[in-house]
Amino acid sequence: MKTPSTILVVDDEPDMLRYLRTLLEVDSYNVETAASGGEALARIQRPPSPDLVLLDLLMPELDGLQTLERVHQIRPEQKVVMLSCVSEPGKVVKAMKLGALDYLVKPFQKAELDVVVKHHLNSGLAAPGLEPLTAAEEAMEELGDDLTFVAASPAMRKIHSQVMQLANVDVPVLMLGESGTGKEVVSRLIHKLSSRANRTFLKVNCAALPGELLESELFGYEPGAFTGAVRPKPGKFELCNKGTILLDEIAEMPPGLQAKLLHVLQDQQFSRLGSRSIVKVDVRILAATNVNIPQAIESKRFREDLYYRLNAFTIHVPPLRERREEIPILLRHFMTRFAVKYARPPLPLSATLIETATKYSWPGNLRELENFVKRYLILGEESMALSELGLKEQQAYEGEEKEEKKGPSGRSDDLKSLVRSLKDQAEMEAISRVLEQTNWNRKEASKILNISYKALLYKIRQYGIQQ
Repeated sequence: MKTPSTILVVDDEPDMLRYLRTLLEVDSYNVETAASGGEALARIQRPPSPDLVLLDLLMPELDGLQTLERVHQIRPEQKVVMLSCVSEPGKVVKAMKLGALDYLVKPFQKAELDVVVKHHLNSGLAAPGLEPLTAAEEAMEELGDDLTFVAASPAMRKIHSQVMQLANVDVPVLMLGESGTGKEVVSRLIHKLSSRANRTFLKVNCAALPGELLESELFGYEPGAFTGAVRPKPGKFELCNKGTILLDEIAEMPPGLQAKLLHVLQDQQFSRLGSRSIVKVDVRILAATNVNIPQAIESKRFREDLYYRLNAFTIHVPPLRERREEIPILLRHFMTRFAVKYARPPLPLSATLIETATKYSWPGNLRELENFVKRYLILGEESMALSELGLKEQQAYEGEEKEEKKGPSGRSDDLKSLVRSLKDQAEMEAISRVLEQTNWNRKEASKILNISYKALLYKIRQYGIQQ
């Protein structure tokens, strides 16, 4: 019979110690407790060592980080998971550097605790030359179309938990958040975990088409419905019957079309353009927007009754700057993915690069991070990647500044000139390098640099870059 694993729980709150003991003993773990860092260190020095330590970050006298450092001085191989009542990216990153395997933010659900505990009790040593993966890195859901849900922060683990609970509850879900935060990824995860997983998933960008075209795209049309309609065409709702549809940028849908969508939500039926017959469908509707919904309702751009129909469950996807703990893991994930895609060896992610990227605000969220990794992989120079992040941070700072008064020495203007000069130099070098990499295929170069073809031609002329 297998001997139960021993877990040492370290926390200065007696109620938390009792709570965690109860949760863990239900699963037949052997649980020991310590009310301070000093008690934990004394226990670590006594053999046999615990299989896993759950260590609170905030404790009086010897805090969690100090205790963690000393634990690994005594027993370098000891597995430690940090517990914290707040998500502090700086402390989390420091804990990881000191050897913590993972972290949980209190209050957490038993399911979250189970995932982390089971993962680290079952994990062995990493293969030579590879860093061990955290539970978050292994808790990746491949969703197809180069999309992956990465549960690499407390916020995203919470969303994963929410999705698991609502995936098979056939209600509309509204996803809110800035552009590029991963709302489509969350919607695909809902579809994958639902009973509709083997059916069609379709995404419709409501901002990409004018009202009449969007209506025909969603609901289809009959011959003669409008000029050029010579044969019947089913809409996305028909094509998606028994499946899931994502209405992206839902707040950009014209008000008249919103009324028709409300009817579909209520009755699961509609008419094609130019037809009086009723089409019945069974479609799970997901919606996403980066618009402030209350403001859109107040300005009459979004129907209040449609909002309440869509709002059966709302998921707020936070921006990357509010889940900075993810950045090191996402950097590694994107580097691995794009190295395979572009048939290049993955580049190293140094501590300096990771720290700089973690501090950067990423206004473009995951999309910006993806493009950054692509450029780093193509250009191959860490110094240029670091320079790019530094210049972006400076531009963001200047953008937030109000009009400032020039000092008597004029140094403020001199500094701005220097920054502009450095920016131009870095930009010229980056464009030259990509043009060489693509053998002066300017269309390919514009895609890699994430700028338009016309903008690239302008830059080539501006900097006098020659083949």
